[in-house]
Amino acid sequence: MTTLIEARGLRKKFGHIQAVDGIDLTVSAGEVLGFLGPNGAGKSTTMRMLTGFLEADAGSVQLAGVALDADPLEARRRMGYLPEGAPAYPDMTVRNFLMFTAQARGFLGSEASRRVDGAIERVHLQQVLGQTIDTLSKGFKRRVGLAQAILHDPPVLILDEPTDGLDPNQKHEVRNLIKEMGASHGKAIVLSTHILEEVEAVCTRAVIINKGKVVVDETPESLMARAPEGAGSSAMDVVFRSVTSGDLEEAGQ
Repeated sequence: MTTLIEARGLRKKFGHIQAVDGIDLTVSAGEVLGFLGPNGAGKSTTMRMLTGFLEADAGSVQLAGVALDADPLEARRRMGYLPEGAPAYPDMTVRNFLMFTAQARGFLGSEASRRVDGAIERVHLQQVLGQTIDTLSKGFKRRVGLAQAILHDPPVLILDEPTDGLDPNQKHEVRNLIKEMGASHGKAIVLSTHILEEVEAVCTRAVIINKGKVVVDETPESLMARAPEGAGSSAMDVVFRSVTSGDLEEAGQ
């Protein structure tokens, strides 16, 4: 399969804290990678380096074959990013914000409208198009953030907590959309989440980092197989606690 995201030896230090310590990561077309770790493990820092919003102290990133350090604008054209918090202009209406985003991406006239309409339909924003963003619920703000990330149809998506603030029905819709974009549209997707059931429901691979290093990289099925007998529906939770505390024996290893 074609590798669309390739990161090698990523490192980032804040003062005396080594936030990311030599992370390697590859994601191929059609893969949805669940990116997990406890708070402070370095997930958001890694994702910001993958997208070029934070400069790495060391290491390299390629997005859809383009080196981020050599051609950052072209690399970012090939990527959609939903950051934590998904900042947007609060006084703009939803439609105006998405049109602004489309135009910033280089789409004009009817093509910009087509892109915006497609994103609106895919994330179900029709009922709030005329509202200003500051009046939206947290869930709708998150969906606007997702819409801006996908409207230019990039081969690479970096999504930080994409279902944060969504109700159960909205979570189901967004998870299905993410699965479809991976399986049917061949995108490489990195999805950061604290919801372990989301990894089981959506992801084809799971990477767990702890203290800035990768400690697990395997399928959700093989990860759950580490759990002891009787873990039942909490199997993923048991394994996550085990690998992030260093107690692999607890997870049946």
